[in-house]
Amino acid sequence: MDIHEIMSILPHRYPLLLVDKIIEYEEGKRIVGIKNVSIGEPYFQGHFPGFPLMPGVYILEALAQVGGILMIKSLHLEIGKYAIVFAGIDDARFKKPVFPGDQLRLELEVISLKKVLSKMKGVAKVDDEVVAEATLLAASRRLDEITR
Repeated sequence: MDIHEIMSILPHRYPLLLVDKIIEYEEGKRIVGIKNVSIGEPYFQGHFPGFPLMPGVYILEALAQVGGILMIKSLHLEIGKYAIVFAGIDDARFKKPVFPGDQLRLELEVISLKKVLSKMKGVAKVDDEVVAEATLLAASRRLDEITR
């Protein structure tokens, strides 16, 4: 799946679109995405000057976006009618820093997949080494039913 198809599924746009391509997908089971980490990312201006590190929350967000694609496609949700939102993050661990020039491999495996609440195990890797992992919970919400 290339960036054009990803952008047709996810509502995110620069600077918060954190998935460049999907390289593996098994409906209802697993998905693997790629994020190319560039020095041009806006967060590197402040995190940290002279020693740029990708913030852990952005790694988790990249995992969540890949998981959102899995949910939308596997549950056959109508694009543009549903939002996939975080419902929780459990057991998040950051094992190694991520630098500009790295390529994040974002792997998610389904624990349970339901419209109301899905649970996935996410692992982020650089060069086959785990840099972060977490269990992500996400919910789908109809956009016309979301209220303030």
